[in-house]
Amino acid sequence: QVQLVESGGGLVQEGASLTLSCAASGRALDWYYLGWFRQAPGKEREFVAAIDWTRGIPYYADSVKGRFTISRVNAESTLYLQMNNLGSGDTATYYCAAGQRRSISYTDYNHWGQGTQVTVSS
Repeated sequence: QVQLVESGGGLVQEGASLTLSCAASGRALDWYYLGWFRQAPGKEREFVAAIDWTRGIPYYADSVKGRFTISRVNAESTLYLQMNNLGSGDTATYYCAAGQRRSISYTDYNHWGQGTQVTVSS
């Protein structure tokens, strides 16, 4: 079992930057993919970014490519999401997730954190 705890959300203005963290524990993350999803009120949960934990290869949703950077520190079992040039469309609850296949579908991730709120004001 993998336990995930997110932190770093908050209220920021448009154009600002924010970094989310996700601390993982419970079992080794080798061969896992760890990702970030987000969900705005009334909308479906959507893929943001994910990374192959072992090889460190990232992939992104088109909507965040060039603005967000996903990274991980293996020794700390911590996942990060650096978010730059935030806009109102980025307002959502952000969730950290772990799964065992490369996927942009939330149904392929079976371990989830509790979420952290990001609110971007104009």
